[in-house]
Amino acid sequence: MIGIYTQIEQGQRWLDRYRGRKPIFACVLGFTATGLIPGISAAGATPHDRQFTCLADAEFLCNGPQPSPQYPLPPLEAGASPVLISRAVVEALEIPLYLFNAGLPLPPPVPAIDLGGTPAKCLISGNALELETVKHLLEQGLIWGAKLAAQTNGSYLILGECVVGGTTTALGVLMGLGIAAAGKVNSSHPRCNHAQKLAAVTAGLNNAEWEIGGQNSTPLELVAAVGDPMQIVVAAMAIAASRTCGVLLAGGTQMLAVYALMQALAREYALVWRPKQVAVGTTRWVAEDPTGDTVGLANEISGVPLLAAQLSFAESRYGQLQAYDRGYVKEGVGAGACAIASGLTANWTPPQLLQAVEALASRCESEIPKLNGVPL
Repeated sequence: MIGIYTQIEQGQRWLDRYRGRKPIFACVLGFTATGLIPGISAAGATPHDRQFTCLADAEFLCNGPQPSPQYPLPPLEAGASPVLISRAVVEALEIPLYLFNAGLPLPPPVPAIDLGGTPAKCLISGNALELETVKHLLEQGLIWGAKLAAQTNGSYLILGECVVGGTTTALGVLMGLGIAAAGKVNSSHPRCNHAQKLAAVTAGLNNAEWEIGGQNSTPLELVAAVGDPMQIVVAAMAIAASRTCGVLLAGGTQMLAVYALMQALAREYALVWRPKQVAVGTTRWVAEDPTGDTVGLANEISGVPLLAAQLSFAESRYGQLQAYDRGYVKEGVGAGACAIASGLTANWTPPQLLQAVEALASRCESEIPKLNGVPL
C-alpha cells in the first residue's frame, strides 16, 4: 500500500512509528497569479476556472458533496479533483481537519484560520510577495505548528496544500536554493510542461536579480521573490511540529520544495527541528511520473524520505478517475498523504480506497462537472 522511494530505512522507521495512529490534517490554502498563466496548470480548464479551484476544493474537503455548493469543483481538461481522495479518507476515518488561509484573493466559503497573508503575484515579476508578509507568515507558521502538534497526542500531523500553479513556484524556490530541479518537477498535465515552467522561473529569478548562493540573500527573500504564501507557512509549521510529533508533508514537488526550504530556514535562522520526524508523502502517480524525476529531485535535496501510496484507478467505473492512471492530475489537497494515512490507520488496501472514493463520487455526480458532455 505504501512505497518508500528514498531514505528507505528512515522512511520505514517513520511508517512503523505511526502505524495504527490517527493523524490530524491541516490544509494550507494559498494563491499565486502564476497559476493564471495560460497552460501553466491543468487544475482548472481555463485561467478563469483556476481562480476558484482552491475555494472549491476547500469547500468540498470540509463539507463533502452538497446540492448547491458556493464554488462547484471546476471543470478539468481530464480527471476529477484529488480532493475526492482526501475527502473520502477524512470522512471515513473521521480525521480532524484544520484549514488555513495563507493568502487568497477571496475569503474561503468554509471556516478557515486566517493567517494574515496575501496572494502572490506572478513569479515572473521577481516580486511575488512583500518581505514583511513572508516574515509574518513564518511567525504564524511556527506558532500554529506548535499548536497543532500539541493536538496530535503522539501521532502525526499531515500538512497539505492547495495552490494552483504551485509546482512552478516550487521550481522557483528549488532553483533559487541552488538545487538542480529543472526537468525534475511534476505537474497536473499528463506530460510535464518543463520548458514553460523553466522559462517563467528563469525570468522571475532574473527580474529579482537573484544570485544563487549569494552572501546577502536569505530564504525569506527567495520566497518573497518567486514563491507563494503556502510554502513559508508549511515550512514553518513543519519545523515547529517536528520538535514534538511526526510530520507528513502532503504532496510531491511542492512539498519537496518545502522540505528544502525548511533545511535553508533552519540553517539561516538557527531554528531547531527534528528531520527524522518528517517525511514527504505523495501518490504513486507523482513518484513514478515518467515525465518528471521526483525520486531524483528528492535525492538532490538529500535526507528526505519520499513515501507514496500505491494507488491505481485503472479499474474504476468512472472515466474521470481512470484519467489518473493516464497521468492527469496525480496529486493535490493532501490526497497522497491521506491515502497513506488510510493504510497506516485502517489498513486499507488500494482497492478499498478506490471503493471509498467511488462511493463518494457516486454521491456527488451532480457536482462533478461534465467533461465535453460526458458525466463522471
